[in-house]
Amino acid sequence: MSKFSKLGLRRAAGAVAIASAAVVGLAGMGAGDAAAGKLANGYKKASGIEGESIQTWRTGENAYPIATVANNAASRGFVLSGTYTAKASKGVDGKLAVKYLIGCQVDVGGIDLALGGSLGLDADSLTGGLSGGISLGLAPGQVALVDITDKDFSDSGVAAIQLSQTSFYLNNCGGFASARSVAKVIGAKGYSTDDGSLSGEGTLVQSTLYGKPFTIN
Repeated sequence: MSKFSKLGLRRAAGAVAIASAAVVGLAGMGAGDAAAGKLANGYKKASGIEGESIQTWRTGENAYPIATVANNAASRGFVLSGTYTAKASKGVDGKLAVKYLIGCQVDVGGIDLALGGSLGLDADSLTGGLSGGISLGLAPGQVALVDITDKDFSDSGVAAIQLSQTSFYLNNCGGFASARSVAKVIGAKGYSTDDGSLSGEGTLVQSTLYGKPFTIN
């Protein structure tokens, strides 16, 4: 049973990590990023030394600007949609997590982020609401890693998360702003998704699939 089945829908306002652009590999999040719109699909495969593997796909991802209530240059919004899927080889347990890296050029008064919209966990699950607010407190040259949700692999080694018109409102942000998706997988034979412990049966496989950076107008 997935963490969501046990605990219900996670609020996106739960966890935010602040890290420098150099640490999280965001050299590409500059003024040359793509404008919001349809974004490229992505795929990555990671393998262990004993033949284990986890594949990750990003499909149907798009981002579009939306008007904000504040209606000023320091407040901007966008909506995101996309499907993120992971498939592990036989016997590998683990989880798929979807996150977003969001950066702002200038903090003009304590950046805060509001979230809304919906997400689906897989084809058989119900869609739940997604709401909350996060105070980012970014400094120039930094980004926020915002946890959206995660899902355990099924008995067949598959996990899928779908974002549907999930809205982001970035307030008190001046100058250039950019974002990109992050689909992270971790797994192994004998891996416990409850506490992250390992039985020692095989290789621990970790992989991160980054989406294409896009500007937030």
